[in-house]
Amino acid sequence: MAKVELKQPIVQAIAEDIAGAQSAVLVDYRGLTVAEDTELRKQLREAGVIYKVCKNTMMKRAFEGTEFAGLEEYLEGPSALAISKDDATAPARILCKFAKDAKALEVKGGVVEGTVYDVAGIQELSKIPSREELLSKLLGSIQSPITNFARVIKQIAEQGGEAVEAPAEEATEAPVEE
Repeated sequence: MAKVELKQPIVQAIAEDIAGAQSAVLVDYRGLTVAEDTELRKQLREAGVIYKVCKNTMMKRAFEGTEFAGLEEYLEGPSALAISKDDATAPARILCKFAKDAKALEVKGGVVEGTVYDVAGIQELSKIPSREELLSKLLGSIQSPITNFARVIKQIAEQGGEAVEAPAEEATEAPVEE
């Protein structure tokens, strides 16, 4: 069996992982302790992010002809790839946050929604809240006026509707006094 035949399934697996992915971030994982690596993998897995350590030549072949081909320039030294199909900023957010405590983890670059970013770009993207956080903020801002309106209506009801009647009386009395 030729070496190419042995490598083809690996390249195919990477290609399948990146197919339809919203983002992929490359990192240099050298120097991480086993405990750090285990914790990183756990956090990525919980966020639905695929994390693989692969040979650069295999990733290069898998990236050819895809929007991830721009990652080729970052394929130097040991590389691990974090891929997300759902949340475009999840790999950047998790890896950059983790790298603050685990100094050995080095973000190299990535592709988010078809655009190639260097380390600085990935760090900026990592500051964007997750989709769930943004939706909860939106929901909170929508609920706030409704909640305030409900409170006012409840207060009026508790006062027996007096707040509604008082302005009506004042309005009818004013023209009569003139």
